[in-house]
Amino acid sequence: MSDILVIGHRNPDTDAICSAIGYAEFKRRTGTRNVEAARCGDTNDRIDFVLKSFLVPPPRFVSDVSPKVRDVMQTNVVAVPPNASVSEALGIMDERNIRVLPVLNEDRSCRGLLSLFKLSKFFFAPGNRLFDSRRVLASIRHLTRTLEGKMVFSVEPDREEDLILMIGAMGVESFAERLANYPHDKLVVVVGDRWDVQNLAIRERVRLVIVTGGLQVEPKTIEAAKKNEVSLILSPHDTATTAMLCRGSIAVSHMLHEHFLTFRDDEALADVQAVATESAFQAFPVVDHSGRTIGILSKSDFLKKVDRKLILVDHNELSQAVHGADKVEILEIIDHHRIGALTTQQPILFRNEPVGSTSTIVADCFFRYNVELTPSIAGLLLAGLVSDTLNLTSPTTTARDAEILGKLEQISGVNATEFTEKLFASGSVLTTKPAAQAITTDCKEYLEGGRAFSVAQIEELGFDQFWKRKADVLTALEEHRAEHGYFFAALLVTDVVLQSSLLLLAGSKSFVAEVDYPKLEPGIFQLDGVVSRKKQLLPYLTHALAQVKG
Repeated sequence: MSDILVIGHRNPDTDAICSAIGYAEFKRRTGTRNVEAARCGDTNDRIDFVLKSFLVPPPRFVSDVSPKVRDVMQTNVVAVPPNASVSEALGIMDERNIRVLPVLNEDRSCRGLLSLFKLSKFFFAPGNRLFDSRRVLASIRHLTRTLEGKMVFSVEPDREEDLILMIGAMGVESFAERLANYPHDKLVVVVGDRWDVQNLAIRERVRLVIVTGGLQVEPKTIEAAKKNEVSLILSPHDTATTAMLCRGSIAVSHMLHEHFLTFRDDEALADVQAVATESAFQAFPVVDHSGRTIGILSKSDFLKKVDRKLILVDHNELSQAVHGADKVEILEIIDHHRIGALTTQQPILFRNEPVGSTSTIVADCFFRYNVELTPSIAGLLLAGLVSDTLNLTSPTTTARDAEILGKLEQISGVNATEFTEKLFASGSVLTTKPAAQAITTDCKEYLEGGRAFSVAQIEELGFDQFWKRKADVLTALEEHRAEHGYFFAALLVTDVVLQSSLLLLAGSKSFVAEVDYPKLEPGIFQLDGVVSRKKQLLPYLTHALAQVKG
């Protein structure tokens, strides 16, 4: 994810998308690196029409900008398969200076964790379990590989067995006495150049003889091993080292912590930190939605700083911003709406102007600082401007909008009037979307006097489609209000040709009673001459809200 995201509000409209793309381009052309336009909601048919018209791809979708596990995890996963030996695993842990090693299956799912603490208990058995230090759980082939030795002869070399380690470092008489104390088919005898001990062990049909020191074995000893079906390995190491490596030949699958924590890469850091801190483990596998291990999160990774920053366009209230905006640094705000409740940790650039669109402000940045404006970006900003001002007919329109629009027409080569007609004919959300999606395509949340509410707007060519779907839309609006616990939910359906609207309200009776516009049906009011949510409807609704008692 880029270091700086230029992003509009949730449920973005054309102006939010176009101004984000335009301002990201302005920042790049004025020297800001690692800046990218983004969106935190779906595009609609009109936005898609605009982007296609000027051959510009949609901004990348980002649903949440709060620091995630993936932002700080280690992506170079050092791991071993379940059949690796403990000796191999220890070599990797020592070389990489790590204390916890994941054991991964072929599909990269995590089988378990190896820890230095558990391995140290294995190699250094306590006084009450000294016999454990002589157990060897491995196959003969695994032993040979761990010892880097030579398998001279073997019987069933791939069968994993629970064996007993015995060192033949004594006289043959003493060795024979000790040999009688153990089941011969479980014994691994480690011996140097004591040919008498070698041959006694073979005659007694022990499971395995390991000759140490890189020494050669006499041909008659090899023949005896074959005759008695005793496996025989040559080790290049001395006896002490060989004995230690035999213990380390156990497969890591037997040494796992099988109860361990994993985190998903898309989990918020703040959500997992407390759980990770309380865990006895120092590191945790990070998995994707398929359960594949894609990273490692250590406790020290929580100290890393996630250097992600935001530039908000076309809004300035956290209730409308991308999720997690309160967890990262906001560098700038470029907007033309009322100033809501938003605090920052440090001074920021906050450009808020009473003009008809944020695209107007962004275009002015290019002109004010003599920054080159390409025809495609000029076209996008033109689209954002005419969409928000209904081609300069909205009450929010200013002389500055008209002046900027003239310049954008000239650079883009686009006639604003002709483009506006095509834009609003490009898609009716009441025709193309289910009612529940149609009422949230351009919807904003507000907080006033401790009460949360939403105001959505749909712009149509006439009201025919609305009246056909009136019942579905009213039901969806009430369900939307109930789902979010809003005091009320409002929907402004605007006819961009007649320059008038219908207001739909779902909320408490006490609030609806404060609305004095002509009522056409229960919950539906006629608002002649009202086309602006920002400048006409929102002030009216907040005034009505203030009149509600209790």
